[in-house]
Amino acid sequence: MSDRVLVTGISGFIGSHTAVKLLEKGFKVRGTVRNKDKGARIAAKICAQAKMPTDSIELIEADLSLDKGWADAVKDCRFIQHIASPLPIEPPSDREALVPEARAGAQRVLENGFSAGAERIVMTSSIAAMIGQKNRPKHFKFGEKDWTDPDWKKQTAYPVSKTRAEISAWAYAEAQGLTDRLVTVNPGMVFGPDPFENGSASLQVINALLRKEFPRSPKLAFPVVDVRDVAAIHVAAMTAPKAGGRRLIAGRETLWFKDMVDILQAAYPKANLPKGELPNILLRIIAIFDDRLKTLLADLGIFNEADSAYVSSITQVIPRPAKEAVLETAKSLIANGVVEIR
Repeated sequence: MSDRVLVTGISGFIGSHTAVKLLEKGFKVRGTVRNKDKGARIAAKICAQAKMPTDSIELIEADLSLDKGWADAVKDCRFIQHIASPLPIEPPSDREALVPEARAGAQRVLENGFSAGAERIVMTSSIAAMIGQKNRPKHFKFGEKDWTDPDWKKQTAYPVSKTRAEISAWAYAEAQGLTDRLVTVNPGMVFGPDPFENGSASLQVINALLRKEFPRSPKLAFPVVDVRDVAAIHVAAMTAPKAGGRRLIAGRETLWFKDMVDILQAAYPKANLPKGELPNILLRIIAIFDDRLKTLLADLGIFNEADSAYVSSITQVIPRPAKEAVLETAKSLIANGVVEIR
């Protein structure tokens, strides 16, 4: 079998950076997209970033909710990076709305991939599948054995879908005796450069702060990681001997939103950024009228800290400082014309 790697969701933020890393390391890359014409634009930018010919990526149309295309997508692939996941711009009010596509998509990739002989499948999950627990302490240090409770009433569509999809993937691998051939990567808040202009939900956090969409900073704190390090962990997880059967947390320092504001204000003194912190009760009131903010309520006032040192020992990837990831995000937003600072 050739050193071909399938990257599902190759046109996304993490997928595109992972494809660059794979090309730079000499792997052949095949990517799944919902629409080839739209995917070709990102694929060309990926090749340019990796300094490879524009035809270095093979694209196949495949949808997580349909069987069509997946047998062809996994054919002759030594490894699979399953990164695609449903994430609409407007979060659905039904907390289970994203589960069918996320869970069925993971099953399609695993069943087709392992049947085709893939040596290892690396699946992108999230710390959202770890930290959603009732009665957490205000300083919550979590590790790879922690799981979100998808039935907790405060959970919203995205963490529920990521949790149920990952649980389903591990259950399938265990039932088939393939646990050591599956790895999940659970990133924190993913920032960093966006040369492909494909955007990301997490980049909207920095966008919102720079645009002062919050009058004050919400009392939220998550581990921050640069997308380039997330990609490096994904690639290393394919072949690292001790990665099989593990959940790899991708995250370095935890930052409060107010810490991000301080970093941005120091770099861009003329930026009109939030001043002070937003009282929790006020955010809860605003969230009644804005579904996007409901996703934040479960983590208000909690310092979520990742116990992730083991990941560097397994993958040899040492993540960049969180400050660098924040500043690279701002730099890209400005360069791409998303944000203007005078």
